[in-house]
Amino acid sequence: QEAAAKPAEDHSYKPLTLKLNEDGSKYIRFITWHQMWTTFSQDANDNIQTEFRLRRSRFLAFAQVSPRFLILTHFGLNNLTRGGMDATGQLAAAQLFMHDAWAEYRVVDKFLYIGGGLHYWNGISRLTNQSTLNIMSLDAPRFNWATIGTSDQFARHLGLYAKGKLGRLDYRVSVNEAIANTLDGARGLKPAPDTAVYVNDGGKVYSGYFNYQFLDKESNKLPFMVGTYIGKKKVFNIGAGFLSHPGGSTSLDGSGNEVANDVLLWAADAYYDAPVGSNGSAISAYLAFYNFNFGPNYQLTGSSDLVATGNILYGQLGFALPAFSNGTQLMPYVTYSNRSIEAAADPANQLGVGFNYFISGHNAKVTVEYNSNKPAVTTDRTNILRIQGMIFL
Repeated sequence: QEAAAKPAEDHSYKPLTLKLNEDGSKYIRFITWHQMWTTFSQDANDNIQTEFRLRRSRFLAFAQVSPRFLILTHFGLNNLTRGGMDATGQLAAAQLFMHDAWAEYRVVDKFLYIGGGLHYWNGISRLTNQSTLNIMSLDAPRFNWATIGTSDQFARHLGLYAKGKLGRLDYRVSVNEAIANTLDGARGLKPAPDTAVYVNDGGKVYSGYFNYQFLDKESNKLPFMVGTYIGKKKVFNIGAGFLSHPGGSTSLDGSGNEVANDVLLWAADAYYDAPVGSNGSAISAYLAFYNFNFGPNYQLTGSSDLVATGNILYGQLGFALPAFSNGTQLMPYVTYSNRSIEAAADPANQLGVGFNYFISGHNAKVTVEYNSNKPAVTTDRTNILRIQGMIFL
C-alpha cells in the first residue's frame, strides 16, 4: 500500500486576531516582531569586529471596539547589546518602554478622525512615519526621525492629532508637548555664540504630513507607512510635511545673551512602488529632500551630522526579482544620502547596497547590507556589513 502524500507546508500568514463579535467588525489584533543584527566592522588596527544586537523587540495590540473608537498600545525595546545588558535586567537599555499609547474617535467617516496620547502620527516625511515591519532596506536612516531626543520620545510625541482622506489627499496633523529631557541636556551641553543646543522647557510642537495618492490608495487606519508592498499594490504618491517648534533651541548672541531659536523642519518626497510585468517582479523607489533649521550651526549632542541644521537628499531604489519555485524572493536595493550641514564645510554622504531575501514576505526575511559612510568632519569612510534576521507575526 502506497503511503499517503505528505501535504505541503503552509507558510501563509494569518493575522493574530481575536474576534469580539460574530462578523469580526469588533476585534483585537496582536502583532509582535523581533529584528536581530550581526554587524561586521573594522577597528583602528584593521581587525574585523563582530557585534550582535537585538535591534528591535516589540509587541503591539490595537482594538476596534466599535466603528467609532480605536485604541492602540505598543511597547518594546531597541538596540540591546552586551553593554546594555544587566545580570537582572535592571539597566535602562534592557527595559521595555512604551512606544505608543493612543485612542481615536471617528468624527466623519474617512474624512476626519481625532485622537490623542503618545502617538506616531508624525510630520515631515513618509519615512518619518515608516513602519519598522516592512522597511525596504535594512533600516531607515536616523535623520528621518530627526526629533528623537530633541522634542519627542523615540519618534513619538505626546499630544493630539487629526487624520483623514479628502479624496486622494491623505493628511495627518498634530499639536504636541515637547520633551524637556533632551539628549543635549543629558550631555550637559550649553548654548554658545552662534551655536544652538536643544535645551529648553518644552513648549508646543506642531507637525503635519500630506500626500496625494495618484494610483492605489493606502490605508491610514494606523500611522505606520509601508516601505515596500513587494508588488502587492501599485502606488505613486507625492508628499510634503513639516514640524515647527517655536523657541525649541537656544544659542548666544554677540553680547553673550541667550537667544531662543524657532525650529522648523520640512521635507518633500515622492514614492513609487508597483509590480513589474506578470512574473512577480516589483520596483520600489523613494526620493526625499529635507531642510532642517534647528538654529545656528546646530548638531545633535554637539557632533552629529545626521541630525543638524542643513539640507539632506536621500534616495532608495529596490527591485524584487521573480519568486523562486519555493515561494521565496530576492530584492536587491541601493540607498544613498548626501548631507550638507551648516556647521561643516564639506558634506557627508552614505551609500548602502544590499538585498532582502523574503522567506515569507516581510513576515520572515533576511537582509544583508554593506554600508559606507563619510562623515562631514573627515574624508575617512566607515564601512560595515550587517545581516538582519526578522520575523513578525
